[in-house]
Amino acid sequence: MRVIAGTRRSLQLMTPEGRDTRPTQDRIKETLFNILQSDVPGSVFVDLFAGSGGIGIEALSRGAVRAYLVENQRKAISCIEQNLERTRFTKEAVLLKQDVLSALTGSIRERADIIFMDPPYEQGLDRQALTCLSQSNRIADGDTLIVVETSLHAETDYLTELGYDIIRQKRYKTNQHLFLQKSGEQRLTDLDQGAF
Repeated sequence: MRVIAGTRRSLQLMTPEGRDTRPTQDRIKETLFNILQSDVPGSVFVDLFAGSGGIGIEALSRGAVRAYLVENQRKAISCIEQNLERTRFTKEAVLLKQDVLSALTGSIRERADIIFMDPPYEQGLDRQALTCLSQSNRIADGDTLIVVETSLHAETDYLTELGYDIIRQKRYKTNQHLFLQKSGEQRLTDLDQGAF
């Protein structure tokens, strides 16, 4: 796994051993950031269930001003720490060694521009996090974009109940990215215009 583009382009990243984490493949990461390319520079980026930290580090490499990396698995935390040292992003990154709900309700103290989450599939953790976010001031009205990496067969009906609109859906062979924003918010960007 490597940093795809930006100031740390081509630097190799470590991934945690074992099956507790599922790093986003480079080709999927590249597609994701091609979609997000105009939103990342200058942003506050939150990487929930961060695993190796690869997504948050990619955001920093592409110009995010700060990235919160939230992870509570010891092997993954050690891997993130090594990757931050390797990429020299220890000052720009905030590593929160705790569960996602605790981070969302207390530790992240500023509004996020982009929130990415890649929780273990079929455990309901994405729903828990999105429920917490729907009641949080961590979402900037009209601006925050939430991206959920999930299985192709994931249940999505609950999103409307929580007040989210799916503004884009990108499907891959084995999984998908859902791009969400709070219902009723106006946000006309390349995402809405289907530029990608």
